[in-house]
Amino acid sequence: MPDESMRASLDSGRASFHRHHMAIPDFHDFLNAVSPDPKRRHAHASFDVRWRGDPHRRRWIRDEKFGFKGTFVPCEVTISFRVSDDRAGVVYTSVSEGQTTVGGGIGHERNGRFFRD
Repeated sequence: MPDESMRASLDSGRASFHRHHMAIPDFHDFLNAVSPDPKRRHAHASFDVRWRGDPHRRRWIRDEKFGFKGTFVPCEVTISFRVSDDRAGVVYTSVSEGQTTVGGGIGHERNGRFFRD
């Protein structure tokens, strides 16, 4: 993904991930997708993901078991998207209104060999 498709700021507690009319393959169904010679159709996807949180709720987390540490802001997250099959004219959409966040956040994380630094 291009760098400009993602923006994040812990200071504001906000982040976004946006793509418009991104070309993707459409495999129609799972069995076709995993077959030795899958049939593909052209499709396009557009989406907009938004994270919104209170930067005053920023937390430092260190998790030895899973090997990561970092500063995180808990956030509400919404997504709107539109996916279309170019040939069949089938369109799937979702709007952000009425969505419920089960768990979301933005942050700066260190893991792997950088975990011990």
